[in-house]
Amino acid sequence: MSKDLLLITPPFTQLNTPYPATAYLKGFLNTKDISDFQMDLGIEVILRLFSKDGLQNIFDHAHSNKTIATDNSSRIYALKDHYIRTIDSVILFLQGQNPTLARQICTFNFLPQASRFDQLEDLEWAFGSMGNQDMAKHLATLYLEDLSDFIVECIDENFGFSRYAERLGRSANSFDELHAHLQDKTTYIDQLTLELLDDSIKKVQPKLVCFSVPFPGNLYSAFRSAQHIKAKYPDIKIAMGGGFPNTELRSVSDPRVFDYFDYITLDDGELPMELLAQHCTNPNKNDNNVQLKRTFLLKDGAVFYNNLCSRQDYKQSELGTPSYKDLPLSQYISVIEIANPMHSLWSDGRWNKLTMAHGCYWGRCTFCDISLDYIKVYEPIAAKLLVDRMEELMEETGESGFHFVDEAAPPALMRALALEIINRGITVSWWTNIRFEKSFGLDLCKLLKASGCIAVSGGLEVASDRLLQLIQKGVSVEQVARVTRNFTEAGILVHCYLMYGYPTQTVQETIDSLEMVRQMFQAGILQSGFWHQFALTAHSPVGRNPDDYHIIPEYQPITFANNDIQFKDTTGIDHEQFRFGLKKSIYNFMHGICLDFPLQEWFDFKIPNTTISPNFIQNALNEPPPLTTKPNAKILWLGGQPTVTTIKKTKKGQSWEMLKLGFHDIADSVTATLNKQEGEWLVDLLNKLSIHPRTPLTFTQLKTDFESHFQDFELFWYSKPMQIIRTKGLLTL
Repeated sequence: MSKDLLLITPPFTQLNTPYPATAYLKGFLNTKDISDFQMDLGIEVILRLFSKDGLQNIFDHAHSNKTIATDNSSRIYALKDHYIRTIDSVILFLQGQNPTLARQICTFNFLPQASRFDQLEDLEWAFGSMGNQDMAKHLATLYLEDLSDFIVECIDENFGFSRYAERLGRSANSFDELHAHLQDKTTYIDQLTLELLDDSIKKVQPKLVCFSVPFPGNLYSAFRSAQHIKAKYPDIKIAMGGGFPNTELRSVSDPRVFDYFDYITLDDGELPMELLAQHCTNPNKNDNNVQLKRTFLLKDGAVFYNNLCSRQDYKQSELGTPSYKDLPLSQYISVIEIANPMHSLWSDGRWNKLTMAHGCYWGRCTFCDISLDYIKVYEPIAAKLLVDRMEELMEETGESGFHFVDEAAPPALMRALALEIINRGITVSWWTNIRFEKSFGLDLCKLLKASGCIAVSGGLEVASDRLLQLIQKGVSVEQVARVTRNFTEAGILVHCYLMYGYPTQTVQETIDSLEMVRQMFQAGILQSGFWHQFALTAHSPVGRNPDDYHIIPEYQPITFANNDIQFKDTTGIDHEQFRFGLKKSIYNFMHGICLDFPLQEWFDFKIPNTTISPNFIQNALNEPPPLTTKPNAKILWLGGQPTVTTIKKTKKGQSWEMLKLGFHDIADSVTATLNKQEGEWLVDLLNKLSIHPRTPLTFTQLKTDFESHFQDFELFWYSKPMQIIRTKGLLTL
């Protein structure tokens, strides 16, 4: 099986689903008839490690090298026969191929247990008395994490399920440390990686090997693999692209980097990859004359940025549907690290990855790399084309779950996507990242839910209106609270990204931000969250204009990576001291516990009392929505046709007919009673408003039609019977 290109994601990214970069590229290459093969080297190494033979080798290696030093690793080694006996069946279970093992795992005398089980949660409370599958996944995850601890302690200190030797890729302004590390003897993990790489190269026989490096935790393995290819297969050309070079290697100038890679491409990879493929498969190729796109290479002993091709990048509609062909989709491993449904989405289940829009429609947040093309160049994809691609992926993969990996999915496009999904009558589950826009009203959230949206994640960052303005987030804390309430009421889970240590942030603002978050969890409008410390990046507004934010950058000479910048905050506050308390508090909040604890409980040093009213979030939620509707708002009916019964009402000797309408959805039934003429008008209207076929009318059109027969549309529209009907799928969008 000879192919021109071999596309590789190096170890490690995630266990449950492929990182999508190579699938995006493969979908594009398919449109150009460029032959290629893709592989996820990370999942292949994991499956080789966590197998009966793999564990036997690990235990033998640790024993022969006398690296078993701690009580925990000694216990795991003592239980090695239990691990070796159970590992294959556990992996099959986590791959979804051995579901009946869940009952065995949940008996607590099947899996060996080490330190990860020491703080085991109340599993019946967390998963319910019958949640065997998820409970077993959680226990099996702890079992794997115990083995991971053993590997870190005894085999390779750089190992991690979603990263490898990440430290070498972080803030590596100079190539010296990584280069020196690459001269050392290969590690045990390296040897497994290179054996699997050899197998693929011999099978594919590529002319060009392309490494997609999304994160610092993939960088070392990419370089080690490239080093191996250079030594063993000198005729093969090697390229690197992806998120890490796009953000960090824009200033690379060290020629030693090109002892490993022939080419490094920046930004959207499709056109650069097409040009490289044409060049590297040409037997008369000459790097000195070729016209490439956004590609670093070595020319006359110096790093040269070849952007000589004048062709424009492809439109998003021209890139084709991502393809997961070649990847072992049935062998990915679903894990549940903590008992939180929203938090588990990143690690549980296999998701087809798609993008609604290239870039970010907002593009203003001051901590973000908004000067780079992956944020700056905004280009949405038509909803019809998106759903076409969804259906193609469902056919190819057999999976109907989708993770839209947008920087921030545009609300209008989400609405159009939801309508297209519902109109086609397909059943999918999907989730994405958003901004907490006020346009996410309850009715839009209900529409998204009806289309299969199960969760959203978004950035609240610092829950302080002063800092949100400084960040240029374009939201307020009250707005975020109301939007998260709308999603939650519609049955959509919400995850919040949170930040501390933003420039000029005071201790009081950090504590007040924690209090805001506590109240949001207490109100039940957040299901998950994660605190991260502010990092100064070279391509963000803060990084480009540090004086405006009262920080002092500590610049270093750049010959390799340039993104994270160390800095001094002129406030002099040690924000690092809040890390443990913030993370511990939200871990408990996500489990619905300790929400009434005083904030001081989370810190082992004195903190100020919060200045936030204890009812701040609840008051924001209690603010009544305005009883106004935009004239051009679209009115849609998602429910079925109601049952209609004519009833007679009598009062003071006068009788008249009324219509009793029965509305049924999958959860319950309600009735609403209207006078006969208005009721008949409404029944006819609901048929017109039904999304099958879709004939959306505007609020003004409804008002005009109603008032051609009756009087005072607003009195009718906001009446109690109509409020009942609106809960069953009459949406104003």
